[in-house]
Amino acid sequence: MSAAPITLDRFILEEQQASPNATGELSLLLMRFGVAGKRIAAALARAGLAGTLGAAGSSNVSGEEQKKLDVVANEILLETFDYGGLVTLAASEEMEEPFVYPPNAGTGRYAVVFDPMDGSSNIDCNGTLGTIFSIRARRDGGVADLLRSGHEQVAAGYVLFGPSVLLVYSTGTGAHLFTLEPSIGEFLLTRHSLRMPEHGRGYAVNEGRAHAWAPEVRAFVEHLKKPDGASGKAYSTRYSASLVGDVHRFLLEGGIYLYPADAAKGRASGKLRVLYECHPLAYVVEQAGGAASTGTKRILDIVPDSLHARTPLAIGSRAEVKLFERFVARQAT
Repeated sequence: MSAAPITLDRFILEEQQASPNATGELSLLLMRFGVAGKRIAAALARAGLAGTLGAAGSSNVSGEEQKKLDVVANEILLETFDYGGLVTLAASEEMEEPFVYPPNAGTGRYAVVFDPMDGSSNIDCNGTLGTIFSIRARRDGGVADLLRSGHEQVAAGYVLFGPSVLLVYSTGTGAHLFTLEPSIGEFLLTRHSLRMPEHGRGYAVNEGRAHAWAPEVRAFVEHLKKPDGASGKAYSTRYSASLVGDVHRFLLEGGIYLYPADAAKGRASGKLRVLYECHPLAYVVEQAGGAASTGTKRILDIVPDSLHARTPLAIGSRAEVKLFERFVARQAT
């Protein structure tokens, strides 16, 4: 008889039992991210029928146009943690200030941060989308709890909405992949302890912005396009306009995702948010053996100075990220 499938809840509880100091509260919180992922997946599946495609007629704190599903996903996530006394506050890319859960303000042990709908430009064309999340320990119960390095995350992960709905997360003991089985409505363990290949043959970057990159970034991307002396093969471009989708591909296949600073758009500090995108994905990728860098600094070492602080990002296989850092260092000298 074949072994019974391992559900997300079972896996989380078994990890909890293996940790002598576990209280069970982090386990409950991780399970709720699974529930939120299923709710968002359901909202995406019926968006065209429910009239929730298109612009919401509003902008987020960064002045970016919100899609209706940005708002829907944000509301689902906020609702998900509004009981049980686990979460003190939630911060989101879509909100200027954190949402405080009044009953839990003095007791909740955790704060959560998330990008509710990564890849929003793909919504109306049925492209790949994702939700990125991070969990941090409560200290004083305020914003200062979040303005700390990425090393202080106690868990992080993402949900990828594609042909299958996938959930990848880590609590610091490896990164694990689950696939939603729609017939039973459960996430099932697909890959235990993912390992990113040391090298890859793909890269993802928006080359339409190449004119605004620093010279070292252009030189690095041009280097990737040149056939390798040994194999005669160049890297293949894999940009999909979905950070989660591209990072997930490279988590499995190896390669590098870049979102460099953009001088022409006034984004000398990059576009991607430290708390909602870069810290969580760097945490997962490093747990799988990969790397994440600004080009000069490890992403997890960054201490943001505000909730919506941004940074350039190079994330993926260790060999490609280290090569990018060498290009940056060469230009600096």
